[in-house]
Amino acid sequence: MDNVEKGTSNKEGKLVAYFCMEYAIDQSLKIYSGGLGYLAGSHLRSAYSLNKNLVAIGILWKKGYYDQVRDEEQNMQARFLNKEYSFLEDTGIKFTIQVNGNTVWVKAMVLPSALFGTAPLYLLTTDLPENDFLARSIVDRLYAPETTAKVAQSILLGIGGGMLLDKLGIKPDTYHLNEGHGLPLAFYLLNKYKNKEEVKRRLVFTTHTPEKAGNDEHDYDLLLAMGFFYSLELEEVKQVTGMFGDSLNYTIAALKLSRIANGVSEIHGKVSRQIWQGNEGASEIISITNAQKKDYWMDAFMQKHFEAGDDRMISARKKELKKSLFEVVADQTGKLFDPEVLTIVWARRFAGYKRVDLLLRDYDRFIKLINNTLQPVQVIWAGKPYPEDYDGVNLFNRIKKTAAPLKNCAVLTGYELWLSAMLKKGSDIWLNTPRYPREASGTSGMTAAMNGSVNFSVADGWVPEFAKHGINSFVIPANESPEYFLRQDDEDHNRLFNILETEVVPTYYKDKNKWMQIVKNSMTDVLPQFDSDRMIREYYEKMY
Repeated sequence: MDNVEKGTSNKEGKLVAYFCMEYAIDQSLKIYSGGLGYLAGSHLRSAYSLNKNLVAIGILWKKGYYDQVRDEEQNMQARFLNKEYSFLEDTGIKFTIQVNGNTVWVKAMVLPSALFGTAPLYLLTTDLPENDFLARSIVDRLYAPETTAKVAQSILLGIGGGMLLDKLGIKPDTYHLNEGHGLPLAFYLLNKYKNKEEVKRRLVFTTHTPEKAGNDEHDYDLLLAMGFFYSLELEEVKQVTGMFGDSLNYTIAALKLSRIANGVSEIHGKVSRQIWQGNEGASEIISITNAQKKDYWMDAFMQKHFEAGDDRMISARKKELKKSLFEVVADQTGKLFDPEVLTIVWARRFAGYKRVDLLLRDYDRFIKLINNTLQPVQVIWAGKPYPEDYDGVNLFNRIKKTAAPLKNCAVLTGYELWLSAMLKKGSDIWLNTPRYPREASGTSGMTAAMNGSVNFSVADGWVPEFAKHGINSFVIPANESPEYFLRQDDEDHNRLFNILETEVVPTYYKDKNKWMQIVKNSMTDVLPQFDSDRMIREYYEKMY
């Protein structure tokens, strides 16, 4: 119980229980897929460093998300391997939950706070000998493709997490649902407090995406049969959520059962209000812009030289970091990149709206750009598509095929914490190309800026709160006109290349002083506003 006391004693602020489906804490702990996990990891790091009174609840994924490898043809392959973690501690707590009419045993492990410098993280598992194969498989894969498996995972996180806190004797002032996956917690609390207003007084909610796929909706009959509503009757659920149709939208339900909610950038807050606040009884949606933990992500030597104002050493360190990244490029692809050459990186989750292939929209123009012998350009792509997103997997493979004969283009696999850090530290340009306004936040650009990589982005997500074109970044302006949306890909592609050809590439090669000033302005302006210490303080001030 020592870890429990560390999480709830001698800490600042109200006691918060933070529920999230994934956490990116350390490369060794593979219980995350992408941006949501990266954000949650920084949330816990800042809670720890600022001594905030917060405990976290998650799931111990047996196979993680997946291991991204290549087959014999160099195409992407998803491998699902069992993981083992000797550093997690057994709390000694076991209990049962009901899933689809069956009794399922749950055990709670804990990640000690001091190990990676995080708030206490409790991880639930059903991979126990007391359970049958189906019950054990609930924790097999993060974001399982089968609907019933996903619902079971939500029940484990929400109801299992709520029960665990009660068994630990932890009495949170606030329960924070970071995305809607843990929504069954709200129904567990409704059963506990017998009063919707008592639940709303305790529950807050963060929505992370305007994308339909990120806002679950399932039939009431399925959810009822699975045990999603704990012991509540269906009519009671419909009354408290105000949804009287055949299905339950997780996001709307969370908004109606929370006292306050937030989007994860100023733009995303605005978009979320437009989408959701027309629902009667939905909570207020404010904006708290995502951020990342500087102490985890920023290269220590780069920070030292930046703080000393030593341009020569900043440049030297950047070349060292590029060389380290290029060793990975050589190892994976057999290509030798040059640290003197301008290097553009596009690296993030492979989702359609992120437009990974925007650079390749006019292939001849792309080839002309990268084959300029006087001002050459190197390009690296990396990222994980959802393994059952076959369009995303095929797109990864098409880009790999396109890049294969080009000695200065590479596609990397294994986009996890270690490679993400190397790409941010080893890139000159961090390219971000979402379709406006579908990027909720996009925090990867923050950690790139911390490491002297200049953001080049569509003005979406967090970017408009930071970017000053030609001063600390390069920006493709957003346009809200209906005509623009019809031709957005073509317009953005043209703007992307115009800026590359007339500003980015010439500045890098012909005006080193200006380039260095942009790099330093970027590093100056990203901190402290986009360090997660600011973010966690805002959550305590505005939400908790």
